[in-house]
Amino acid sequence: MKYNQNNHKEITEEVVMKDLRYLQLLSRSFPTIAAASTEIINLEAILNLPKGTEHFLADLHGEYEAVQHVLRNASGNIKRKVDEIYGNELNKEQQKELCTLIYYPEQKLKLVKEEINPDTLEDWFFTTINRLVMVCRTVSSKYSRSKVSKALPADFSYIIQELLHENAVEPNKQAYVDVIVRTIISTGRAEDFITAISMVIQRLVIDHLHILGDVFDRGPSPDKIMDILCNYHNFDIQWGNHDILWMGATCGNDCCIANVVRLALRYANQSVLEDGYGISLLPLATFAMEAYANDECTKFMPINNEGDPFTEKTLRMLAQMHKAISIIQFKLEAQIINRRPDFEMQDRLLLHRINFDKGTIVIDNKEYVLNDTSFPTIDPKNPYKLTADEQEIVQKLHNSFVSSEKLNRHTLCLFRNGCVYTVMNSNLLYHASIPLNEDGTLKEVSIEGNTYKGEALFKKVGSLLREAYFNNSDNPHHSFALDYAWYLWCGKDSPVFDKNKMATFEAYFIDDKEAQKEVKGHYYTLRDREDICDMILDEFGVTGPHRHIINGHVPVRILKGEQPIRANGKMMVIDGGFSKAYQPKTGIAGYTLVYHSRGFQLVQHEPYTSIEQAVREGHDIKSTTQIVEMSSRRMLVKDTDKGTEIKTQIADLKKLLYAYHTGVINAE
Repeated sequence: MKYNQNNHKEITEEVVMKDLRYLQLLSRSFPTIAAASTEIINLEAILNLPKGTEHFLADLHGEYEAVQHVLRNASGNIKRKVDEIYGNELNKEQQKELCTLIYYPEQKLKLVKEEINPDTLEDWFFTTINRLVMVCRTVSSKYSRSKVSKALPADFSYIIQELLHENAVEPNKQAYVDVIVRTIISTGRAEDFITAISMVIQRLVIDHLHILGDVFDRGPSPDKIMDILCNYHNFDIQWGNHDILWMGATCGNDCCIANVVRLALRYANQSVLEDGYGISLLPLATFAMEAYANDECTKFMPINNEGDPFTEKTLRMLAQMHKAISIIQFKLEAQIINRRPDFEMQDRLLLHRINFDKGTIVIDNKEYVLNDTSFPTIDPKNPYKLTADEQEIVQKLHNSFVSSEKLNRHTLCLFRNGCVYTVMNSNLLYHASIPLNEDGTLKEVSIEGNTYKGEALFKKVGSLLREAYFNNSDNPHHSFALDYAWYLWCGKDSPVFDKNKMATFEAYFIDDKEAQKEVKGHYYTLRDREDICDMILDEFGVTGPHRHIINGHVPVRILKGEQPIRANGKMMVIDGGFSKAYQPKTGIAGYTLVYHSRGFQLVQHEPYTSIEQAVREGHDIKSTTQIVEMSSRRMLVKDTDKGTEIKTQIADLKKLLYAYHTGVINAE
């Protein structure tokens, strides 16, 4: 092969010698001129493919059934693809049947076999497999063969590749394709094949999934969502305050543990702890029923999700447990507040402000009447001291959390796939806020005597959380990192909280709404200004003609006229209320922001019914799509961050070719 140096004028021997050690390592993967050249050709081709579709979800809050359906139907994208392909061939009912099969292949196949005439089943298999292959061919067309191949299950990889890349319309290929499909059916593999190719379609429609925080709390099954995410082909997560609370609990922060248990009991989701993560609440239940035996615990009745089969006796027990862990929480939090005066949270020490004789409390120089004056475990002379029984419960819960194998596995998944923020393809992703001063400048936050702001603050927060989990507990700095995990949950300068206080005590014991009020940081009003968004984007080094901030945390109240797109399109707030607890306020049931090669679309979801209805009746989540921003030119891989990486790889391979051709490195 003759080497034309004019093709690589920018490469010099000096450049090659500077990178020689790296190029020698690279030569192990591409040991010949042909191998290096072929890889350059492949990478150059990939650069000119359309960019993969990114999906953004926020504030999932344990709503497993709705979340898994949104992922299975790709926020309505599969339905749109089926309509594009078969809009003139299949009626709406037939399209719905095909979509349901793609979403839930195993369940739908079982139903089909019950309803269809056995004599026509093979014909149904034949027609259905061909339709699924067409859908799969369409959704895979924007990817390289190599990438599609990696997405295929081993059992059917070769067969699916043959079906995807052979056109049955051509007369010479019609019989070939038909024989493949007929053989799949005759060998009894039709159901397995349909399941496999349906899962491939689901996987290819979403190239990259972004979760903008708060997988945990409120909903019944965050553990099942984490199972999906930890096995997902390509995702990242920006930790939310509820995620960090659970991460802190796994690290062994007792305040975080108490808060996690309290929230589970508040929403009657104790099964998440007991069945999901193997954390026993029996010691707490035994203690609570004895200590609060004469207490109705009215204000601690759980928010009982519709349909939960709890008896009055069970609800009362949950309320007693709820109150018991709340009092334990207030006592535990006082220990950190007193140990860390630099957290500046002394105003959250409230138990010593109670007048137990009058049944009142003084907060900010104002006296409030308590709606509950039963405090059987609080010693007025030493209100923050845990009783011996409470201390034993704390220790047992601590041991259960830190030793839960599944919880640790999920926490490791959060660390491996996430951080407090991410920058990707000119988008800055984070869960909640950037602490700001009133004038819109970045607020300096003090941590261990040093000040941090903006990106430096986010990096410090991520570092502390990793230190809390991964560092040895004997390390003196580990103790601070562990305490800071709790501060991130409820501290006023926490970028995942950013309020003046978390008024948990007031919400339970004081009926006055003013006392319960939590004042948001300046970010939440300033973020609607385009100049503020530009300042934040500059701080994080986000460039590009179309750059955005994408976050969640605060539900968008559509019923009150709030809009998710703000600051002239620079800010996108996508907490639309996956959590059923928020849906009466938002008026919807979640958002998906979709970023494909043509631009941004916001998909607004209606409440989800159930898997059973989805399979048996073909009920899909009703979604409406709003065009946010469309590009005049289709975005290609070369326009993305991945494209930048590929260009770097191509440049390195060209240096390797130069080294081969000039004899600096010997090719095989």
